[in-house]
Amino acid sequence: MLEGAKLIGAGAATIALAGAAAGIGNVSSSLIHSVARNPSLAKQSFGYAISGFAPTEAIALFALMMASSILFVF
Repeated sequence: MLEGAKLIGAGAATIALAGAAAGIGNVSSSLIHSVARNPSLAKQSFGYAISGFAPTEAIALFALMMASSILFVF
């Protein structure tokens, strides 16, 4: 019973990865659109894209950490 609950909890924790993947795709898409519209601001746009990419990636890593801790620690 406990093993099944751990697997369900770990699976629920990984749902956040879908949102993180959508967020990373959105940031990348916005970067491509902005560079296509104004190539002279490519370096500045890349800096903004990295600052948007970092918290999105952190959420994905946090979700993986939670899933791993549910499976292997508890």
